[in-house]
Amino acid sequence: MHRRPCRLILLVASLGLAAGCATTHPNDPLEPLNRKVFAFNDAVDRAVLEPTARAYRDVVPGPVRKGVSNFFGNIGDLWSAVNSFLQLKIENGLHSTLRVGLNTFFGFGGVLDIASEAGLRAEPEDFGQTLGRWGLGPGPYLVLPFLGPSTLRDTAALPLDMQATATGHLTQDAATAYGLTGLRIVDTRARLLGATRMLDDVALDKYLFTRDAWLQRRRNLVYDGNPPSEDEDDWDAEAAAPPAPAASAP
Repeated sequence: MHRRPCRLILLVASLGLAAGCATTHPNDPLEPLNRKVFAFNDAVDRAVLEPTARAYRDVVPGPVRKGVSNFFGNIGDLWSAVNSFLQLKIENGLHSTLRVGLNTFFGFGGVLDIASEAGLRAEPEDFGQTLGRWGLGPGPYLVLPFLGPSTLRDTAALPLDMQATATGHLTQDAATAYGLTGLRIVDTRARLLGATRMLDDVALDKYLFTRDAWLQRRRNLVYDGNPPSEDEDDWDAEAAAPPAPAASAP
């Protein structure tokens, strides 16, 4: 998975209430279905993930949690390097490769983030961004069960992203692999507890708020923070609609 797979909530909190004002979105033709999946995910989060993350935060010391986050982030950096090279971002690819090397060999397998201390900040990239870089539009917005916001393009890229960053590559023991995956999920959720509280406080409609913020964030990632002025890469809802009937002659 991406190093910061659920960072959308952090962005949502900074965007203000304006994102929740829209009632329709050309990239969300499946909104009724998406809302149902969103509600299901939210219920699972409230019942299982959030309480588990709170317990993890309360019981595990902060330095240990930081080491866990760094360890999984190091795995994500390696996949970021591969995608940077696939996008012909050679400098970014070398940057991420150097991060992995420093953190792996001098940071005890990535537990310590030596690279960031040296000024080498993470440059997250995933295969969905790579597809977007080479001109594939995002397609309609989707909310995936358990996994959350996505698009048709990112959903197609997700299996490769998940396989490339799977913790199962680190061990041959199935129980250990499942344990690492569970730890990764809980660690990610624990880092978002504060942002979730802010989202609950400010969002008039959590679905709209999250959708608009997530789509904007993904667009910025694909274009490295400098997206074109027009949404030329978005799914064209008008093109998908049937043409309007021609006016009858008088």
